[in-house]
Amino acid sequence: MKNYYSNGKLLLTGEYLVLDGAKSLAIPTKFGQDLIVENIQEPQLIWGSFTDTGECWFEAVFDLPKLRLVNCSFNSDKEGSAEMIGETLLEILMEAKNLNPNFLTTKNGFLVKTRLTFPRNWGLGSSSTLINSIASWAKIDAFKLLWNSFKGSGYDIACAQNDVPIFYQIKNQKPMMKQVEFNPNFKENLFFVFLNQKQDSKEGIAKFRESNQNFSKEIARISEISDEFVNSKSIINFNQLILEHEQIISSIIKLKPVKEKLFSDYTLGEIKSLGAWGGDFVMVTGNQETPEYFKKKGFETVLKYSEIIL
Repeated sequence: MKNYYSNGKLLLTGEYLVLDGAKSLAIPTKFGQDLIVENIQEPQLIWGSFTDTGECWFEAVFDLPKLRLVNCSFNSDKEGSAEMIGETLLEILMEAKNLNPNFLTTKNGFLVKTRLTFPRNWGLGSSSTLINSIASWAKIDAFKLLWNSFKGSGYDIACAQNDVPIFYQIKNQKPMMKQVEFNPNFKENLFFVFLNQKQDSKEGIAKFRESNQNFSKEIARISEISDEFVNSKSIINFNQLILEHEQIISSIIKLKPVKEKLFSDYTLGEIKSLGAWGGDFVMVTGNQETPEYFKKKGFETVLKYSEIIL
């Protein structure tokens, strides 16, 4: 039996512009996903995906060595169908096989179980952690697997592979990673709030691409802000950086910053969107009254820095 584990992710700076080379600050989370592989006698790949509470939400059977999807089932009343998820998984496995023709060519089969350590709807990387772990199992480059089967910058793959914060940047179509120390002395003033509005990152990226403009000045400034995030020594300075970052991205994607849109009466600090604007988590600065503010608004998941950041 082999166990592959990949970290979840949060992108603190550089959303969207990371695609065009901006230096971005990416943070692995304490939450992630296991992929457990056992050998079995039958020439099949039997797949089961489990939630953080132990519920099996997706099952599939593939014939080997042709890797043909035989059947699948999906225990959910939303977010697609069993066939769609099964075909997506098949696409990832086929691409892994293309990158390593020896992958899944044994006479016997495999029983595979994946287990998330966070709720599926949190958006911390259920897909990226899966892709990274499949790449580890197949002994291939996880970035190639991501880019050949999906789109995206790859920062989430970098987080899956690192246990400390990183600067992530794409240079000459290659992923560049540098481990950094992000341990602000005001981290007790940082919170992460789940908006419970799952955002399609593919859709967000497509909208960004539609603009087809040159953002070289914005990319340069966002890269500077990433450096300044890491070096910031005061919450006042950090709040100023958040404001500027939100204004830059807002002007590019033509969406209102999340504070202006949803929390205009929040006076305890600033609020920053993370990843695709409009869903999943936001980062909030504030004080001990901050969790209560968001819970009164109906947002129950308010995590302290120490509860989510690895």
